[in-house]
Amino acid sequence: MTISQRGDKVACMATVDLETTKDQARKLLDSRIESVTELVLARKHVDELREQLAAAEREDKKAYVRATKDGWSEDELKKLGLEAGGMAKRRSRRNATESNTATEPARDTLATDS
Repeated sequence: MTISQRGDKVACMATVDLETTKDQARKLLDSRIESVTELVLARKHVDELREQLAAAEREDKKAYVRATKDGWSEDELKKLGLEAGGMAKRRSRRNATESNTATEPARDTLATDS
């Protein structure tokens, strides 16, 4: 690099506008903030759906107990495709899948205000 090239480089660096650079950096950060916001919202939605599933499973269990108290036998319900703990069987498969991924690093979650 010659002295004249070094001088041009220094002159170019001196003309960089601080406010323009800050604005460009903010735009980059805003994009990153948007993506993490979307991630947090998606995780909250998943949590809400899990809560709904848990409530539905409780209702399923109550309805099954009511059916057996109303005279339906477990065999009769099974023949109708209504086995005891039908929801629990799905859950156990999901838990088996989750335990297979236990070797993966745990996901970080952010605390958010509801």
